[in-house]
Amino acid sequence: GRPHQHGQDPIERARSDRADILAMAGNYKVRFDMQESTAWRTDYTPLDRKISGGHEVVRVIEDTGRHIMLQHLLVVEHEGKTHIIKHWRQDWDFEPARVLVYAGPDTWKWEEVPERMRKGRWSQTVYQVDDSPRYGGWGEFTTTGGVRRWRSNWTWRPLARRDAVRHPVYDRYLSINRHQNTPDGWIHWQDNMKMGLIGGELRPVVQEYVLNSYTRFDGYDVKAADDYWAKTKGYWAAVRAAWAGVAEARGGIGIKEEAETGTVISARLLDMGTQIVEGKLGEAKAITEAKALIEKTTRPF
Repeated sequence: GRPHQHGQDPIERARSDRADILAMAGNYKVRFDMQESTAWRTDYTPLDRKISGGHEVVRVIEDTGRHIMLQHLLVVEHEGKTHIIKHWRQDWDFEPARVLVYAGPDTWKWEEVPERMRKGRWSQTVYQVDDSPRYGGWGEFTTTGGVRRWRSNWTWRPLARRDAVRHPVYDRYLSINRHQNTPDGWIHWQDNMKMGLIGGELRPVVQEYVLNSYTRFDGYDVKAADDYWAKTKGYWAAVRAAWAGVAEARGGIGIKEEAETGTVISARLLDMGTQIVEGKLGEAKAITEAKALIEKTTRPF
């Protein structure tokens, strides 16, 4: 392969990659900035730019050296009360042999990483709020112009809720993701080509740029997020294990998605987490139901 930059030896390089990944953990104010920019069809008008934000806590929930798991938790204030919404999760794997990727509506499959593309690289697999998969890609950390970034390969992704609820002409994205650490946090920069099945063929509809900026900030109820996680981490570990078991046994995951909620069982899985926190449901009972739900609603390939 091509020589590694700065002549760093692979171990040193992996160590600085790890430091960059682990540095994404923390307490943040987040700004979501999305802009449909270029229409690839004459019959499509790009949507206006949309900016929103919130407070997000990111925690390292597993780190084995070559595998790092970061859990995001949204902290929402509503009518004087704090609500915790378990948000997305990102798993990082060093020199992975395969990645669980989106393979079209309701389907995720294992894809081998070519052997020559493994050395020194990391995969990032992103999971939805209920720990079902969302998308996966691989890439490497490089430094250009004094800025260090991880850039993915071209990665298929299902529609975000914000798009799915509008039932647009496109039904998936082909994306490049970049993660870059900043002096006061990090950014996740997406280049999304929105694609649709038109006349039986996948065609580009519109380009979208998304810049999610995570700025270190803890002027909100961070403790509420950590309390939620302390009470539900056993439950969510069992949910993750159930999804992983299905992916392993069946060579992927097939499950129906709905525009409003994500997977058809997403609302129930999240609801059980809240009920555990409120003391309305025992962890063991919730785990039994979650496993049964995942087993029942995932389909064999």
